Amino acid sequence: MSSTITALPIMAPALPEMFMGASVLLLVLMGAVLGEKSYSLVRGLTLFVLVVAGALVVLGGGQTVEAFGGSFISDGFAQFMKIATLVGSAAALLLSDAYLLSTKRRAFEFPLLVLISTLGMMLMISAHDLIALYLGLELSSLSLYVVASFDRDSVKSTEAGLKYFVLGALSSGMLLYGASLIYGMTGSVSFSGIAVALKSGAGIGVIFGLAFVLAGLSFKISAVPFHMWTPDVYEGSPTPVTAFFAVAPKTAAVALLVRVVEQAFPSISGQWQQIIVFVAISSMVLGAFAAIGQKNIKRLLAYSSIGHIGYVLVGLSSGTVDGVAGVAIYMVIYLVTTLGAFACVLSMQRDGHYYEDIDDLAGLSKTNPALAFALAMIMFSLAGIPPLAGFFAKWYVFAAAVNSGLYALAVIGVVASVVGAYYYLRIVKIIYFDEPKEAFAPASAPVRLIASLAAILVFAFALAPAPLVNAANAAARSLF
Repeated sequence: MSSTITALPIMAPALPEMFMGASVLLLVLMGAVLGEKSYSLVRGLTLFVLVVAGALVVLGGGQTVEAFGGSFISDGFAQFMKIATLVGSAAALLLSDAYLLSTKRRAFEFPLLVLISTLGMMLMISAHDLIALYLGLELSSLSLYVVASFDRDSVKSTEAGLKYFVLGALSSGMLLYGASLIYGMTGSVSFSGIAVALKSGAGIGVIFGLAFVLAGLSFKISAVPFHMWTPDVYEGSPTPVTAFFAVAPKTAAVALLVRVVEQAFPSISGQWQQIIVFVAISSMVLGAFAAIGQKNIKRLLAYSSIGHIGYVLVGLSSGTVDGVAGVAIYMVIYLVTTLGAFACVLSMQRDGHYYEDIDDLAGLSKTNPALAFALAMIMFSLAGIPPLAGFFAKWYVFAAAVNSGLYALAVIGVVASVVGAYYYLRIVKIIYFDEPKEAFAPASAPVRLIASLAAILVFAFALAPAPLVNAANAAARSLF
C-alpha cells in the first residue's frame, strides 16, 4: 500500500494519459463483446474520455513537472497544446458520425482508433527524451495509417492509407537514424542531457543527426520537401478522417518540433534555424502556388495546410519566446478555421453522396446563405484578411521574425500570403457570383454547429484576443 501511495505523485503528471490508456483497454473489450452494435456507445464514451482527459490536463496546472526519470514532462506549453489537440480530436469525432452513417461505415473501431492516436499525440507533446518522442509518434501514426484507409471499398482510401504508411515508415526510419547519431555523439537521449552536452559545441555528427530528426518531424507536419503524401492522403481519406489529420496530429507534431529544437538544441540555434528557414520558405511558396490550379476542395485544403505550416515555421525560426507564442496562437486559430472548413465540406452532400469539387459550391449563397456566409468567413480568415483571426495569426509570427532580424523571411511570407489569397477568394467568388447548382441536403446538427462556431470565433478573436494571447505567452515562457 505504501509503495502505491508514494508512486502515485511520481506518475501524477501523466494522469490524463494513464486515464486514456485504461479507457482504451476497456473500450476495446466492450467493442469486442458487444460487436458492431456497440458503435454509438463506444463513440459516446470516447467523447466522454476526451472531455475528462481535457479536464485532468486543466486541473494538473501549468507547473513544470517531470515524470518517469525525466522522459515525460508536464508544463504550461504541454497543457496548452494538449487542450488544443483534444479539442481537435473531439470535434473530428463529432463531424464523423453523419458521414459514417451515410457511407455505412459505423464501426466501433473508428472512435477507438481516434482515441489511441490522440493518446500518442499527448505523449508526443510531453516527450522529453528521444525514446518517448519515438514511442508517442509511432503510437499516433499506426492508428492514423488505419483510419486513412478506413473506407475499404474505396480504391482512393486504400491507396491513401498505403501511401501514408510507406512514406511514414520512411520518415520514422530517418528520425530514428538521426536520434541514434545524436545519442552516439552526446551520450544522452534526454533533451536536457543533450542540451548540456552541446554547450561546449556540436560536432558534424550531431548536425547530421539533427537534420535527420528534423526531416522525420517535417514529414509529420507535411512541410516541404516532405509534403508529397499530403494531397493524395487528404483527397483519398474519408472526409472526417481528413479533418482529423488536418488538426490534431499536426498540432501535436508542431508542439513536439518546438520542444525538440528549443529544449534539446538551444545552444546550436544557428544550425537548426537555417533548416527551419529553408523549410518555411519552401512550404509557403509551394502552398501558395500549387493550390491555384486545384479543382478538388480537399486537395486545395491540403496545399493550403502546407502553406500554413510554412507560416508557423516562420514564428519558430525566430527562436524567441514571442516566436513560440506566435506558433501557439497560429496553431489554435488554424485548428478552428480548418475544422470550420471541413465542416462546410461535409455539408456538400445530396442523397447521401458527398461532393468535393469546388465548382459544386456555385451559387451556394442563394441556396444556403448561412453555410455560404460561414464558408466565406473561414476562407477570408485563411487568406489573412483583417480583421479576422487569420490576419492576427500571421501578424504574430511575422512580427516575431522581424524582431529577430529575419526581414527577408517575413517579406517572402507576406508575398506568399498575397498569392495564396487568390484561391481562397476564388471560392468566395464561386459561392456568391456563379449560377447556383442544386441545393445541398441539410447537414447534421454537429456539422452545422462546428461550422457556425468556427465562423463566430474568427470574428470574436479581434474583439477579445487577450485570453488566447495571454495563454500562449504563458505557454511559451514555460519552455525557456
